Amino acid sequence: MYCRTPGRFSTTPALTAAAFDSFGHLRIAGRKPQGFAPLSGFRRTQDGWIRLHANYPHHEQRLLQALGATSAEGAAQRLGSMAALEAEAAIQAHGGIAAAVRTRAEWLASDVGRAAGSGPWIAVEHADGTASGLELQELAATATAPRQDGRPDGLPLKGMRVLDLTRVIAGPVATRLLAALGADVLRIDPPAFPEIQAQFVDTAFGKRSVEADLMEPENQQRLRQLLAGADLMVTGYRSGALDRFGLSPRELLGTHPRLVVVTLNGWGSAGPWSGLRGFDSIVQAASGIAHLYGTENDDGGWRPGALPVQALDHATGYGVAAAAVRLLERRRETGAGAAARLSLARTAEELFSLSNSVPNDLPGNAGSPAQLPAPDYRLVASSYGELRYVGPPLLDSGRPLDYLSPPPPYGSSAPAWG
Repeated sequence: MYCRTPGRFSTTPALTAAAFDSFGHLRIAGRKPQGFAPLSGFRRTQDGWIRLHANYPHHEQRLLQALGATSAEGAAQRLGSMAALEAEAAIQAHGGIAAAVRTRAEWLASDVGRAAGSGPWIAVEHADGTASGLELQELAATATAPRQDGRPDGLPLKGMRVLDLTRVIAGPVATRLLAALGADVLRIDPPAFPEIQAQFVDTAFGKRSVEADLMEPENQQRLRQLLAGADLMVTGYRSGALDRFGLSPRELLGTHPRLVVVTLNGWGSAGPWSGLRGFDSIVQAASGIAHLYGTENDDGGWRPGALPVQALDHATGYGVAAAAVRLLERRRETGAGAAARLSLARTAEELFSLSNSVPNDLPGNAGSPAQLPAPDYRLVASSYGELRYVGPPLLDSGRPLDYLSPPPPYGSSAPAWG
């Protein structure tokens, strides 16, 4: 991790498990934050099941419009008269978020599934136009390699400026870790679509927060000024969504050849769903995870299930952070920037490829947060009230790493480097 001493950073299963469930452990002024919205979740269809995501108001509105409904009950009734794939297509066509629950075999046989599983987990494009992939072994080597520049020990990313255009969980988890490692992280959100507050609180430790409409010319100029001083840019929107602002990785590398760019999205950059929005729970439904974790009811019926945490989000987020650190280290060696690309769907395929990723006896052998040791809770005062939280999943020379500051008030910062 940009280390100054060999083996400085390490982790443990307990730290990792707690960090993957950081939202579940969070308490804001003594209150547990709300999880999924009432309309989100699994719903029966005429021939099976579908998973809906409606945590954001604009996604809920689009989903209800697609189904011609005005409530969760009305949506469920409408879905009961539709085939799962028919409902999926109708909701997606209206900009809503949904995926039919597929078996693993059905996913792998689909054009979407084949595209999502292609290429390396972390695909890299270099400033000279060549492409490669980052392997786990190389990322692990970066985490334990000593620095050779003679600089004093300290936070490994101190002085690095990170422009954070991510939302929801995966991207903000990545930049939260980069902030814990000392980076100056400036997160920008659109005023028209504010982040869910509890979700922001969970992932904004150590950052600064800006609200800016990039459609406005003056904000585009400010963005160009920020890019000129940035070391790293992380984006988490659907593929191609930011290209109109000159923020495609290829264009950024052309104008800022020393910049490191890491992008993530739901479905990858190729295939029929590459332009769609994607969330962890929806990828679980489509890729076969929900089917594998399904359970029999007492009445003999069957219901799809889910991983106990948003594991695709967190695994992708830490992959983004690892890729950023490795590419920043390469830039120190070569002077050239590069772009890395990840997706939630590709992370699902990576997890499936691990020998222990599919338990032998589901769901009883799948494990649950209740079976894990109690995490090391920490308390901090914030503008939201006292926060109970868990720290980053890293030990720094054997001591738990912590965040440098609590999450800031949303939109409280100026669009400028400190």
